Amino acid sequence: MDTPSDQHAYPAHWEADVVLRDGGTARIRPITADDADRLVSFYEQVSDESKYYRFFAPYPRLSAKDVRRFTHHDHVDRVGLAATVGGEFIATVRYDRVDGRGMPASAPADEAEVAFLVQDAHQGRGVASALLEHIAAVARERGIRRFTAEVLPANTKMIKVFTDAGYQQKRSFEDGVVRLEFGLEPTDRSLAVQHAREQRAEARSVQRLLAPGSVAVVGVGRALGGVGRSILRNILDAGFTGTVYAVNQGFPETGDTLDGVRAHRFVRDIAEPVDLAVIAVPADRVPEAVAECGEHGVQGLVVISAGYAEQGPEGRERQRALIRQARSYGMRVIGPNAFGVINTTPGIRLNASLAPELPVPGRVGLFTQSGAIGIALLSALHRDGGGADGVPNPAGVSTFVSAGNRADVSGNDVMQYWYDDPHTDVALMYLETIGNPRKFARLARRTAAAKPLVVVQGARHSGITPTGHPAPVTRLPYATVSALLRQAGVIRVDTVTELVDVGLLLAGQPLPAGPRVAILGNSESLGLLSYDACLSEGLRPLPPRDLTTDATPEDFRDALAAALADDGCDAVVVTAIPWVGADGVPERPDGEALGAALRAAHATAPDKPVVVVHVELGGLAEALSAAAGTGPGSPATQRVPVRPPAVPGPAAADDEAPPAPRARRIPAYPAAERAVRALGEAVRYAQWRREAQRPGGVPEYEDIDERGAAADIVRLLAAAGTTAPGGTPRAHTLGAEDTRALLGRYGIDVRPTLPAPDPDTAVRAAAALGYPVALKTTAPHLRHRADLGGVRLDLADETQLRQAYAELTGLFGAPAELRPVVQPMAPRGVDTVVRTVIDPAAGAVLTFGLAGAPSELLGDTAHRLIPVTDRDATAMVRSIRTAPLLFGWRGSAPVDTPALEELLQRVSRLVDDHPEVVDVRLEPVVVAPRGVSLLGASVRLAPPPARDDLGPRTLPAY
Repeated sequence: MDTPSDQHAYPAHWEADVVLRDGGTARIRPITADDADRLVSFYEQVSDESKYYRFFAPYPRLSAKDVRRFTHHDHVDRVGLAATVGGEFIATVRYDRVDGRGMPASAPADEAEVAFLVQDAHQGRGVASALLEHIAAVARERGIRRFTAEVLPANTKMIKVFTDAGYQQKRSFEDGVVRLEFGLEPTDRSLAVQHAREQRAEARSVQRLLAPGSVAVVGVGRALGGVGRSILRNILDAGFTGTVYAVNQGFPETGDTLDGVRAHRFVRDIAEPVDLAVIAVPADRVPEAVAECGEHGVQGLVVISAGYAEQGPEGRERQRALIRQARSYGMRVIGPNAFGVINTTPGIRLNASLAPELPVPGRVGLFTQSGAIGIALLSALHRDGGGADGVPNPAGVSTFVSAGNRADVSGNDVMQYWYDDPHTDVALMYLETIGNPRKFARLARRTAAAKPLVVVQGARHSGITPTGHPAPVTRLPYATVSALLRQAGVIRVDTVTELVDVGLLLAGQPLPAGPRVAILGNSESLGLLSYDACLSEGLRPLPPRDLTTDATPEDFRDALAAALADDGCDAVVVTAIPWVGADGVPERPDGEALGAALRAAHATAPDKPVVVVHVELGGLAEALSAAAGTGPGSPATQRVPVRPPAVPGPAAADDEAPPAPRARRIPAYPAAERAVRALGEAVRYAQWRREAQRPGGVPEYEDIDERGAAADIVRLLAAAGTTAPGGTPRAHTLGAEDTRALLGRYGIDVRPTLPAPDPDTAVRAAAALGYPVALKTTAPHLRHRADLGGVRLDLADETQLRQAYAELTGLFGAPAELRPVVQPMAPRGVDTVVRTVIDPAAGAVLTFGLAGAPSELLGDTAHRLIPVTDRDATAMVRSIRTAPLLFGWRGSAPVDTPALEELLQRVSRLVDDHPEVVDVRLEPVVVAPRGVSLLGASVRLAPPPARDDLGPRTLPAY
């Protein structure tokens, strides 16, 4: 007997917006009893062939019984989901829980039959694949572990949906039907398939916004000026290669032209398809414009209009309504409150922004959440990138997106587009919020392995999220977020100036093979400043070579060529000041000759980067940015490879085609610190690229008892009752014995500790543990504060123990307040701290540092996302500033860092294997010349938090 769906709580959390293969969007939601008419209408639009494939027989129409069956679900044993566009069904999927005989069942049966139906007009858009991800997630939530499906052999499209999903499958053939059976637990392959589909879909959705064939500007006034009219003029002046339409309700009904383009009162009046609409009308008129665009089939929107979340709660609700409305029509949105988009690709030449002119075409992609910063970045690249107007330059702009309030399209989406964009070699991003840090880190790691990604984050110290930006809150400090981004290969800089400086270097120069830097020039002072800057950046500068102020351009050329030919040099810094004659008048007031000489020298070894530091040398920057020629076939006009130059490594195979040559633009900087900082970032990024080619692994330790730990956790959570009033989960801190037992399951041994509430108990504890012992307080205000005197070490006998006990209680108070404990002495070594934290936005993070107040005050800690590989653990230990203390600083004995790295990996495994472990603190961990000793530990458990990175693809909810 069917149970009406309204007798069960509607699972609103199953609703989701998804991006389809072609870049459009659809909404996935549970099917309810109210959907009867929609279901019938949907079925009528499905071809007879598709109906046959679904029901294995001709099935022209649904009966009333069918409609009831397919719209009434209990959301547990029978679930139906629909993909909708414009409120109408375009596809459905359902599962029915069955037992081992294939009969309807309830839990604990963990198998279900699944079936799909997709409208023919929407087949090939990836709708079924998206529905499979979501119905699988729903099934796992309801305790179903396995799907079965019966498919006709001729239904190859549906068979491919199942086989391509990446789940472990079994296939059989019986009675003319293909039977598929597959488990629903995510596998490495299923996640890889999901991420690849996500990348293609999101990249395509951004491509539809940046490479339209036609654009309508909604809100174009007749009078000069105004936002809409300015954007129309900018599109036309840039030479957009597609069709442009002007839209304004004030235009005459008879039809007209404005600035040479056809003018229409409404989008619906345009007879041809429109790919992109730029909306520049007051906020209260935007819903009408969006509805028109959706009904006309517009693929995407750039909303310039302001008056949304940046203006408070009322505007925030208006912004939510905008995104919900746009997505209901399958459209993605840049904005609102956006500055616009630019694409300089010759076949497009789109400037749908408030920038008055199209930037110089180049290889740099820009994303910004601020219009003002966007203006500054475009201006800086135009100014510092050099080159003649309109002449392609590697340091010019490929694409530009100013997302405004970032209500829909975010930096993650644009990163997906840049990943395989053949016109972008370097990506620069100004971010004020990171909407999904876990996903951002994953995408950044993949992108950075192919091309440099440089990021500056605003509002990083204020803790204030810009009012217009919807973003989850992270509890992690900025320093931790910065470290995690660097782990993912992101080049993280502090200022917009540094963003441009690094971008110019990476766009025009190859990556350095190492940190060795040659310095040469005609200024001894600039050479010394450059030398000091190199040391500050962790580079290895060679002694500066002073060419003296008499040096000619030919001297510079010969010196640079010699430095580049030196196998002990990985990069060169050239310093230059004007030549001054005996009468104080510059003999050569411009730098054209010097620029030509440096370019000629660099051409002899183009695989090593060169940067120039110059002071008031007219024309030098322009000369350096110029290529050898601008005619056909010259370096300035040759296409740059899709990927940036590979990090130097093993020689290519003999039959591999050599990479296409690219124009080398030598960047020039007005200060040594700026040039060397950019070079330092390039060196560190190149090192990351080399290491990324040899990724580390997560070791398998034979002594880890994962099942035993899982059983312990279930028992401890059940005993603690970790649900607070109202049903919200709460954490439970384990006692000392439970902590030791759980950590012991993962080979992490905690030294025993016995309470000592009085001197006699302390003596008995010491006798049980064996002398020598340590006596220490565990009161919260004294714990882990050896500097306050709450610890007595190397107590060799009962007399010394009783004396120490009397001293502690005499200094700090009664035993009940101090909570003294006795512990066996550990070998001498370096005290360290290992911690984990679960951040709701970023995920599980492992932190390491030396123990003590100085490290905490200086923030000298290393951070890595869990799971931590062997290479991550090695890097963590060596990345803190106080690391020399671990490696024999000032004659001390080096400690056992391999044992420390193993401990880090064991802790990482524990947290990764058991998401219920929400907090681990190991302090202190004494690292001795042989082995590590864990003297204190605490563990907190809680019901596992939701993992958005393991679920199906979704857009942020509104």
